[in-house]
Amino acid sequence: MAEAPALLLVGHGSRSGPGVAAYWEFADVLQSEAPELRLGCGFIELAEPGLDAAIDQLVEAGATSVVAVPLVLLGAGHMKNDGPAALARARGRHRDVDFAYARDLGVHPAPLDVATERITAVAGGWPVEATAVVVVSRGSSDPDANADLFKVSRLLWDAGHAQWVEPAFVSLAPPTVPDALERCRRLGATRIALVPYFLFTGVLVERIGAQARAWAAEHPEIAVRTGLELGADRRLARLVLERYREALEGDVRMNCDYCAYRVALPGYEDRLGTPLVIHTHTHDH
Repeated sequence: MAEAPALLLVGHGSRSGPGVAAYWEFADVLQSEAPELRLGCGFIELAEPGLDAAIDQLVEAGATSVVAVPLVLLGAGHMKNDGPAALARARGRHRDVDFAYARDLGVHPAPLDVATERITAVAGGWPVEATAVVVVSRGSSDPDANADLFKVSRLLWDAGHAQWVEPAFVSLAPPTVPDALERCRRLGATRIALVPYFLFTGVLVERIGAQARAWAAEHPEIAVRTGLELGADRRLARLVLERYREALEGDVRMNCDYCAYRVALPGYEDRLGTPLVIHTHTHDH
């Protein structure tokens, strides 16, 4: 029987040592869920090996077919641009190898289940009344990815663990973490739980905690707690395998209906028809 295509786990990368270590922990969990698969690991930026090196290592080890799965909760520029660019370069270097690209993890029950557990852990014991949850994502210049966090927040709200759930971004997009906390206060919250909607810890997750503590110090009448990121959960590893199988068996397409480069979205009209920009900087910037 022919060997199944290799799985390339596309990580973002981080300046944070614990953040990179969490990626490798996830890779171990993923490999334990599918020990029969040849697994390759690489990063878009800020950590080694880079995607080009990771792909070359898989091919040198004998892979003749590779499925790249972006380890991304909400697909934005890195996933939509840098991942495909790495595969395009690989096709030029390895003309006898087949490459396929899966979609992001996306708005799916698995990460929602894990996030719900994180909310329960941090807000446990608080009554629903006057309790708010702030779900914080990275933030992006991609309006589609930002909009997905609002959908995630609504779905988490429906789980019923808080009176309401507010989305926020730690960088690049409003509302900011302090903005979301202030909105909760003005709406009447006396207890606020923050949950980083991140796979792994890192510089931005640490920034979320720092911003929450700074705001809480100015509002001692409000109880503020910060929970954990999603982490190396087996449900997420199984979702990666689902995306892998989908790329092999189905017709995977990115959501281009809300692509700012193809559609004149309000506030982003100047991007219509402009060239995509690929990350080409080194990992030590």
